[in-house]
Amino acid sequence: MISPATTVSTLWGVWLLGWLLSAVSTRKTVAEQSSSARIGHSLFVWVGAGLLFFHPRSLPALMQPLIRETWISWVGVALAATGLGFAGWARIHLGRLWSGRVTLKEDHTIVRTGPYGLVRHPIYTGLLLALVGTVLAQVTVAAIAGLALLAIGFLIKMRQEERLLTGHFGAAYEAYRADVATLIPYVW
Repeated sequence: MISPATTVSTLWGVWLLGWLLSAVSTRKTVAEQSSSARIGHSLFVWVGAGLLFFHPRSLPALMQPLIRETWISWVGVALAATGLGFAGWARIHLGRLWSGRVTLKEDHTIVRTGPYGLVRHPIYTGLLLALVGTVLAQVTVAAIAGLALLAIGFLIKMRQEERLLTGHFGAAYEAYRADVATLIPYVW
């Protein structure tokens, strides 16, 4: 029988492969964040991902399961699959305007349809839901700490994106911000 942890790892692997393949066909970048700004959020993301996905054997106390209920792990699998699906939908919907960095692309526009009509940052919404699911599939101190660091990194990066888009689009982006929630539809 396949374990919840193996299932979640497989979901992330398939998602990552699709993500990398789709990154090839994006528009030309016309403006991007500085290297120091990128480091500001990347450190949190990389350390958090290391704790969540690479199970540090040198810190065995952090790897002890806090909850051993199998049904909770399978709920985590469902959340991870739902979150990765939502992030994938947002990535596909954004199309050639997507970038892994905070950038403006050639002929950049404000996308307000599909998942971008529900939340301004649906890729982060989906990834955070998938990360919560991943934590539930393997509830350890390392996984919880990894989730916290990843969330901090995403929040820093979202603020950087908001500043860049507000600076470029001005009132049009401010109107979008007033109409559409940041991460959770109709809430925040």
